[in-house]
Amino acid sequence: MQVIYERCAGLDVHRDTVVATVRSPGQRRGSRTAETRTFKTTMRALAELGDWLACQGVELVGMEATGVYWKPVFTSLEGRFTCWLVNAAHLRNVPGRKTDVGDSVWIARILECGLVRPSFVPVQEFRELRDLTRARTAVSQERVRVIQRLEKVLQDA
Repeated sequence: MQVIYERCAGLDVHRDTVVATVRSPGQRRGSRTAETRTFKTTMRALAELGDWLACQGVELVGMEATGVYWKPVFTSLEGRFTCWLVNAAHLRNVPGRKTDVGDSVWIARILECGLVRPSFVPVQEFRELRDLTRARTAVSQERVRVIQRLEKVLQDA
């Protein structure tokens, strides 16, 4: 397996925790070492995660795109590192035992070999605009539903 990225990190992101594994060159030529730590998803803990990744000399950070839990992690790290959001279908591990640590190690391993491509993530301004537009649409649809319910009640009366 040829290593494309010298130092990379795989993050397994959940609602309350982030499991991070950093893979880097080992003592012997051609060997690789992995160090894993778990962080909370508070802003302070995410800053500690960023500091730890910077101390490790990480070049690339990859995380699985599941749910919305990746968003605060991605936002807190994107200014300091090259961050990749990877499609969960591309990360399917070998069937069997599944752990958070195992997932983060797997993500780091496939990142360092260049076996996955990043998903498109728009810049922060477009993400915020997209969120506002979606919120406005949801409020408009809710307003229409309330009006229709009121009309139905008046018709029944």
